[in-house]
Amino acid sequence: MTHIVDRRLNGKNKSAVNRERFLRRYRKHIKKAVADAVQRRSITDVEHGESVSIPARDIQEPVFHHGQGGRREMVHPGNQEFVAGDTMPKPQGGGQGQGGGQASPDGEGMDEFAFQITQEEFLEFLFDDLELPNLARKKLKDTETFKYVRAGYSTSGVPARLDVLRSLRGSHARRLSLGGARRRKIRELEAQLQALKAAPPNLDEAFSHKDQIEALETEIDRLKKNLRRIPYIDEIDLRYRQHEKQPQPATSAVMFCLMDVSGSMTQMHKDIAKRFFILLYLFLKKNYKKIDVVFIRHHTSAKEVDEEEFFYSRETGGTIVSSALKLTHDIIESRYPPSEWNIYAAQASDGDNWNDDSPICGKLLTNKILPLVQYFAYVEITPQDHQMLWYEYEKIMTSFPSSFAMQQIADPGEIYPVFRQLFERKAA
Repeated sequence: MTHIVDRRLNGKNKSAVNRERFLRRYRKHIKKAVADAVQRRSITDVEHGESVSIPARDIQEPVFHHGQGGRREMVHPGNQEFVAGDTMPKPQGGGQGQGGGQASPDGEGMDEFAFQITQEEFLEFLFDDLELPNLARKKLKDTETFKYVRAGYSTSGVPARLDVLRSLRGSHARRLSLGGARRRKIRELEAQLQALKAAPPNLDEAFSHKDQIEALETEIDRLKKNLRRIPYIDEIDLRYRQHEKQPQPATSAVMFCLMDVSGSMTQMHKDIAKRFFILLYLFLKKNYKKIDVVFIRHHTSAKEVDEEEFFYSRETGGTIVSSALKLTHDIIESRYPPSEWNIYAAQASDGDNWNDDSPICGKLLTNKILPLVQYFAYVEITPQDHQMLWYEYEKIMTSFPSSFAMQQIADPGEIYPVFRQLFERKAA
């Protein structure tokens, strides 16, 4: 029996195909582990990877193997400590085992196979079966990515871009063009010379063809020398591959985050809203290369702020939701034309609003905002009964069923289920 020890290093992405096949096969276990991780960890940490465990009984499969006897070769994984012929040392401890597991109370145990999934794989399973409603690819206002494309050939360039085949083809065409007339003349003179040499000799020197033959031979030799002086390849024959830099349109989106920061919105309400906005941002990031985020906070008046002030500033006073919707429409009109941007908006509130203002909110959404955006999601963060704003928004659902959605969140554990309901993939 021959034993071969493989000490080759595992190259980068050497087993990428096998890993993809493995992830497809155990998709159910991985999705369950990802769902448990969302419930267990903070939403701010969902972009990290996760350790997944699979029961050993689920990874067993039938295998073909050699029977006893015969001559066969085997490949064993290598190690850095031993080579063929080394004596294995006896384990220390007098044979006492040091197993770290604990026996189950019923006498049955279960081994598990654990492995780590990457950040990209975690997000892929996290947002599986979700989609962006009315996803559209629109031109990017400020293009940032470029690529080089073929743009024909040029007579000047660097040697690395020289196209040898096209250059030789041009050389051949040039030599045919310059030497064509000479070759025809040579063929005509050679035919005349052959005819004169084939004629019977004339005894009279005055009528002999000797002078004509010598003249023809001299002219043929001159023409052939002219042909040889035509260079095989000239600078004018060289052709270089030309590339030009073209802008690459990239998908772009803007995400509007609207939140009520009045006195009725506690820090717990804001934390739930923040986690929902983070999920939405990660989801958009998965589908778009460029994302702008606009934070709009409001109480009786609305203001565009940065992220720090958006989540952690404390305000008191009443609530006028329409002020935030008006500011959203003004920003869209001035900075984010719908012809160039995919616009998404998410509004978080505890539902509190002046009763006279709720009908105004409904008209603003129906007439000005929803015709411009791809999707508008309203999340009401409260365990209590709905108020006037909720019932006003319910009327909009019938007119814009594909671009408007609303859900209620009572505690942090409902954030991810509600998010999946808002962005679940609709049947075609």
